[in-house]
Amino acid sequence: MAQLAAAAAEEPSMDLPIIDLDIFRASPRSSPAAQSECARAARALITHGALVLHDARVSEGDNEAFLDVLEDYFAQGAGALARDERPALGYQVGVTLENTERPKCAVDAPCLDVIARLAPAERPLDVAGHHPDPKCRFFWRMGEPAPYATQFPGLNAENVIPEAPEIRSRWTPVMETWGESMKSAVSGLAEMAAVGMGLPAETFTDAGRYGPHLLAPTASDLAKYGAKDTILAGFHTDLNFLTIHGRSRYPGLHVWARNTGRRIAVSIPRAKPGQAGSYLLVQAGKQLEHMTGGLVKAGYHEVVVNDATRKAMEARRKNFPDRPLVRISSTFFWHLSSDYDLAPVPELTAQAKAVRAANFDLGRDEGDEVEYEPMKVGQQVQNELKHIALLA
Repeated sequence: MAQLAAAAAEEPSMDLPIIDLDIFRASPRSSPAAQSECARAARALITHGALVLHDARVSEGDNEAFLDVLEDYFAQGAGALARDERPALGYQVGVTLENTERPKCAVDAPCLDVIARLAPAERPLDVAGHHPDPKCRFFWRMGEPAPYATQFPGLNAENVIPEAPEIRSRWTPVMETWGESMKSAVSGLAEMAAVGMGLPAETFTDAGRYGPHLLAPTASDLAKYGAKDTILAGFHTDLNFLTIHGRSRYPGLHVWARNTGRRIAVSIPRAKPGQAGSYLLVQAGKQLEHMTGGLVKAGYHEVVVNDATRKAMEARRKNFPDRPLVRISSTFFWHLSSDYDLAPVPELTAQAKAVRAANFDLGRDEGDEVEYEPMKVGQQVQNELKHIALLA
């Protein structure tokens, strides 16, 4: 584990590591190949807060079908979409309309401190105005029902199925197929990360067995919000454990790596000709940060309209003139179980302090040390939802 701390502090590379889930799946967990890849996965999350994951089982065709259905869904009028809102449940199932969710960083002192410590050229677009994000979102639950009565029923509600017949008939099969692919891939990575941190493989997946996992696409109307430098999703971290992304048809996602503080324009690689599967982007969330005592830090990111977004818009208009000009994010939130007692794993606390100290020695000021207080995961989620104006 000492090697993890040293590597996390010393690795200067800006490129996100590519982790091969197939090595872990095909090899005995005790094999040198599996152990090495697991160590790489843990090191990537500690060092960068993000990585690229390859999974031979994931079909890019399933992602394309998913993007098509979501484009059609969000091309409906606001009145049709509003029928699928569930504000009383904190918007944790169904649709969230544009200009509802607010970026937490606009009023969160620790987050504003993170921005202030970035080099001016690496800072996100301005969030000081605290305007709500112009994106919409849909939450489709992909969790396994718990065999006990949860203390947080609002976070584990039944799914909402759109009413429009032409969408309803395609909806559930497409959502379940793509959602299961994303869930399986990110669950595998959670096992790899645990092994790489010196823990039993099931440490994280057991804690998330009954998590309210969400297939969580966002939708941004680029015909309406397509001007350059429009902030579609303000600078923030995700409240869940791990977030996994498939390819969007429009660039615009930027992430910040812990080890450099540089703003990275995300470009998920495509599978090579003849290569099975797909590449996916994974980012650490707040639940992983909490459970590791800060050994892993939740990854900051934003979505904006940049030159690459505009170029993709022009190509889409030319090649698919009859399709909606809507940017769909192919996003999945993997959660810990709502009733799980969230607290740092004792074996990781010392390593977290070692990484923090090593980063400080290298001139990487990570701000004030965070106290990760024990609480139920459901309470942590509710606290975060209040910050972003999704729960009263």
